[in-house]
Amino acid sequence: MSLAEFLYPALQAYDFLHLHQHHGCRIQLGGHDQMGNIMSGYELVTKMTGAEVFGITVPLITSTTGDKLGKTAGNAVWLNREKTSPFELYQFFVRQQDNVVEKYLKLFTFLPLEEIAHIMEMHAKEPEKWGPQKRLAAEVTKLVHGREGLESAKRCTKALYHSSVEALEEMSDQELQELFRQATSAELLLEAGMTVLDLCRKANAIPDGPSGYRKITDGGVSINGNRVTNPETVLILGQHILKNGVSLLRVGKKNYYIIKWLQL
Repeated sequence: MSLAEFLYPALQAYDFLHLHQHHGCRIQLGGHDQMGNIMSGYELVTKMTGAEVFGITVPLITSTTGDKLGKTAGNAVWLNREKTSPFELYQFFVRQQDNVVEKYLKLFTFLPLEEIAHIMEMHAKEPEKWGPQKRLAAEVTKLVHGREGLESAKRCTKALYHSSVEALEEMSDQELQELFRQATSAELLLEAGMTVLDLCRKANAIPDGPSGYRKITDGGVSINGNRVTNPETVLILGQHILKNGVSLLRVGKKNYYIIKWLQL
């Protein structure tokens, strides 16, 4: 055990004392795992000042594997869009398991208890529809990011999991970057007679030579969710190039390239 870890309850207790004396803080809120630290602060403040202060603990929120969520664990879910996009927030809640979804509906939404009970009754009859999870994800995303954030999350979901060309066409540059955070971006000029092979090579998505050619013929390349197996296929506006001037190129299972076309 490190010195910092050993002294943590005392340091957190002194934080509460300082906040109480200088800012009038009377309540300390934390997860169940902070009970000991909060009690240390409560005892210190009451002994030093005689004031009436309070500690409140709340149930821990865990991942689908049961691990604690937080910065230390590296799996925190943030309210800041730059750290957790509306799509990522939506997907986090839509993946929750049946044994916690009712509790989360009560914790994170303002739905009446009667409505939550009805949602769970319908789920018991049609569990394959994931009704409670979808409602939970929608309510939380709308609460954090507003209705536009919820619509953004739904567009991204349709584009990624349902290969919806319509959703891809409606996505903004910000949504594309959020959805494909690890994707390589490239700006290309469309030339007459440009082929799928030309696109892949200009985007540096495939190696030169026969191996790159075979990557396409073997079915390892898709454009806007549609697999392309003929390297000599000429790019067509509205099919390979969307109306928002973007093509989503995927090579293999996880290598994405966002192509922005210039001077269409």
